[in-house]
Amino acid sequence: MGGSASVPQKSIHEFTVKDYKNQDVDLSIYRGKVLLVVNILAFPCNQFLKQEPGTDQEAHEFACTRYKAEYPIFKKIRCNGPDAAPVYKFLKASKGGYFGPSIKWNFTKFLVDKEGQVIRRYGTSTAPLAIEADIQKALG
Repeated sequence: MGGSASVPQKSIHEFTVKDYKNQDVDLSIYRGKVLLVVNILAFPCNQFLKQEPGTDQEAHEFACTRYKAEYPIFKKIRCNGPDAAPVYKFLKASKGGYFGPSIKWNFTKFLVDKEGQVIRRYGTSTAPLAIEADIQKALG
């Protein structure tokens, strides 16, 4: 189940999500910016071997302490199944994976252009440096 059949949004900028403090974040604030969803916009998910078991605050503190995260950390979500977050239904509907739309593991990445359209999806093992050329191209 990828939720791809019922995603009317045409841009990631049409979504509002919750941050780790449960505050609304209108993704239209990123209009005109290239996004790498997961490493720049982080949505913790506990569906993969329970790797994010703590609270939203604990996930934020872990990312900021362990990985020196300086990017937005959003509220924990589900990215697969019927109760997947709408933004992830949109991302998966925009670019399916090698084995279908479901997210198979942590660190699946989506590159989103300045207009909010998904350019490409990258697997969990794709190194950040392997994406650099695509990011540079999207930045123009």
